[in-house]
Amino acid sequence: MWFSLSKYFGRFPSQGKVAKLLLTNGMCVKGGRVYSGEVEVADMALARAAGVDRRIVRAAVETIEAEDELRQVFSALIPTAMLKEVAPVMGWGCIEIIPTDAAAPGILADVTRIIAEAGISVRQALVDDPDISEEPRLYVITDSTVPPEMIPRIKSSRGVKSLLIH
Repeated sequence: MWFSLSKYFGRFPSQGKVAKLLLTNGMCVKGGRVYSGEVEVADMALARAAGVDRRIVRAAVETIEAEDELRQVFSALIPTAMLKEVAPVMGWGCIEIIPTDAAAPGILADVTRIIAEAGISVRQALVDDPDISEEPRLYVITDSTVPPEMIPRIKSSRGVKSLLIH
């Protein structure tokens, strides 16, 4: 995904940093403004997070709104609550999968099948986009902690290089 969008920022790498920040955080661009859900995000806050000047943020927003493909993508983004850090507090489990190849099909299916066979419900599953993230991961949040005997089965699943239990 990022590869097809990055062509619009080829001559403007700083604008590309801003666009990638928006994309990875699910921030949308509408009417010349940046939103995280319903909350408007200030250009200065985005500039600090991206490590650029606020004028670069403004230029990136203008580039996004000027290009039809970018406008369609960035106007449809929504943020997602990641429950990884909340899981231990709530008594849930969290399995972080490090894939051998994040683009390989079936990793999520195999892992969730093993979890389901153990009678554990999946509360959330999030996968990093391999085009956006340098080290994509699969996060599976379960309704209860993961029994130790499940770990070898999950680790031996197709496409699983290693895993972390949170």
